Amino acid sequence: MIVCNMNFHIITLFPEMFEGVFERSLIKRAREKGIININLIQLRDFAIDRHGTVDDKPYGGGVGMLLIAKPIFDAVRSVYPSAGNPSEKSTNKRVILLSPRGEKLSQEKVKKLSKLSEIILICGRYEGVDDRVHSLCDEEISIGDYVLSGGEIPAMVLVDSVSRLIKGVLIKEEALKTESFTNGVIEFPQYTRPENFEGMKVPEILLSGDHKKIEDWKKEQARKLTKDKRPDLL
Repeated sequence: MIVCNMNFHIITLFPEMFEGVFERSLIKRAREKGIININLIQLRDFAIDRHGTVDDKPYGGGVGMLLIAKPIFDAVRSVYPSAGNPSEKSTNKRVILLSPRGEKLSQEKVKKLSKLSEIILICGRYEGVDDRVHSLCDEEISIGDYVLSGGEIPAMVLVDSVSRLIKGVLIKEEALKTESFTNGVIEFPQYTRPENFEGMKVPEILLSGDHKKIEDWKKEQARKLTKDKRPDLL
């Protein structure tokens, strides 16, 4: 029996949004093998009243509604009872709020998260969350400098990127060594059949069979592409 290497708990108002994404490809296979577990938690199950209320108007006025603190605290503590208590903080668990004001997700951050055993993700909605929710979280993460309707899509991005680094998820784990951002550069260009497509030919070096020269070419092309496309990485 394979012991689950990572538990993702996702607190959301729309758990159905994740069904298509997590029932396909690598994530599906990893779940079936028991390598990762994804627990979707409906925030309304922790509503403050029988009407399913989880949001309210902000003090001081303003447009829109905020998610109330109590349902979020209760939902997080249903899977991590000591959350928000510094004296009982776990080194293997993280409570993360998906937020535009958070640290931008990077491959380096993904590597660190993949070493954990449990990640609790809070998906915001509407105008955000009551600011006291931040006291419950270990960190905030953003996937970019733009605004989305909620934290569900960022949660999907985070789960997918972290899962790929967990042992057993990828069939060929050696592929991780040459992927973009792994060595501070983006990946080299790659080609498949046919050798000539509309006058565009596969570089001769790749057809040479000289593995040393091919590896040198790949490294050179990766640095060149990074310099042209993403000089900020160098």
